[in-house]
Order: sequence, then C-alpha cells, then structure tokens
Amino acid sequence: MSEKTSEIVQLLAPTVESLGLELLGVEYLPAPGGATLRLYIDVPAAGEGEEPARTVTIEDCEAVSREVSAQLDVADPISGNYTLEVSSPGMDRPLFAAEHFIRFLGQQAKVGLKLPQDGRRRLQGTILRVADGQVAFGLDNAEFVVALDNIDKARLVPDWEALGLAPGKKPGKGGNPGKQSNKPAAGKPHAE
Repeated sequence: MSEKTSEIVQLLAPTVESLGLELLGVEYLPAPGGATLRLYIDVPAAGEGEEPARTVTIEDCEAVSREVSAQLDVADPISGNYTLEVSSPGMDRPLFAAEHFIRFLGQQAKVGLKLPQDGRRRLQGTILRVADGQVAFGLDNAEFVVALDNIDKARLVPDWEALGLAPGKKPGKGGNPGKQSNKPAAGKPHAE
C-alpha cells in the first residue's frame, strides 16, 4: 500500500465504520488530467469466521460516497481532479490485508507483485497460509511464498463452476431441471 492510499484509508475508515460498514481497501490511480479514487466497502461479519448477514447495497455505496465526498473536500488529501468510486467487493473480491488472505484460506487468488520474485510478476494459486508478513500460495504442486509488502494487487478467483455459473453449463431440459442424461435421444421411446 502506498503512502497516499494508507493516508486515505486512515482518514476515511472511521467515516465508513460510522455508517455500519467496513472499508476493505482503497485504490488510488493517478493519471494525467484526473485520478481515480476507488473505495471498496463491505458489511462487517457478525463474528469471527462468520459471513456478513447481508451484502452491500447501492444505497450503502451512495451513503458512503456522500459522506466521504464531504470529508475529502474538507481534508483535501488529493491535489487536482479525481473521480470517486465506491464499490462492493464483488465476486472477484480484492485482497488488501493479511486478514483478507486469512479469511479466504483454501481459495484461489490472482496476484500481481511489485517486484519480480523467482522470475514471476504474476501468479495464481491457492492461499495456503499467512504468517510473519508472508502469504504462501500453492502453485504447480509447489509452495510459493510472497512477502505481503511485495503484493501490488490481489483478487480472489471465483469458482464459477461451484457457483453454477460456469460458461457453457446449462441446466438440463425437460421435466427435471438441473439433471441431464448422457443417454442418446434415439433410444428413448416416444409417442406417435
């Protein structure tokens, strides 16, 4: 996390929390003519290891945008023009902190590194463990350990098949939705 994004997180996290939400992380993307400031918000889990009782709504994003815009106007941490975006984490949820990697142990993540490591700048693997400022990923039947501070960006890779949303997968046709037969149609009796 850059110094600018860290400053913005410290500034805005209490405001987001006051709305009953959690600021997962911030992406600050400077560009000529105007930067983008993207906030990822979520509903906090009810307890350790539990999923939130609900998901982020458009109304949550609007409320955070209103409150944060006012706060950014007063504090003015970004010089020049910028666009504020407030988003839910989505299916391919970004991972910003050690706690995020811990929460999703055993799941696939796509990771971009700040500095190359063992000839790699990008990797995709299973999150195996998080300890001592490092994340271990399972890659190609081997373990690949990366320092958290060398991770530029990380996102979960949704298991579309497990979610029933894999491309080309359609529920069966006919009287039993979801059940498909491997038997050829020619062998089935039919009325004439």
